[in-house]
Amino acid sequence: MSFLVNEGANMRRKRWFFLVPVAIAAFIFIGGEVVMRLWNWLLPGLFGWQHITFWQGLGLLLLCRILFGGLGHAGPRGRGCRPGRMTPEERAKFRDVLLTRWGGAEGESGGNKQPA
Repeated sequence: MSFLVNEGANMRRKRWFFLVPVAIAAFIFIGGEVVMRLWNWLLPGLFGWQHITFWQGLGLLLLCRILFGGLGHAGPRGRGCRPGRMTPEERAKFRDVLLTRWGGAEGESGGNKQPA
C-alpha cells in the first residue's frame, strides 16, 4: 500500500518537473511580447521612436527588472528592514538617524529643525 502512495508522489513531482520550465518559458515569452507590442503601439506615435523587435523587448524587460525589481527573491519586501521586524532599540536608532538627516538638527526624537 505504501508503494502506491510513493508512486503518486513521484508522478506529481514528474509533472511539476515538466510544467515548471514550460511555465517559465511561457512567462518570458509573454512578457517580451507584451513589452514589444506596447512599445511599438505607443512610443513611435507619441515620440517618433523606432519600433523594436521581440528580443529588444525582452532585453528591455530584463533591464527594468534589474534596475527596478532586483534579481532573486530577496527584493525590497524580503530584506528584513521593515519596522515590524525591528527591536524597539533599532527603531529608536533608526528614527534618530532619520531625524538627524532630514528632520532635526540635534537628532532628538520628535524634535523639529529650528529656523536659522
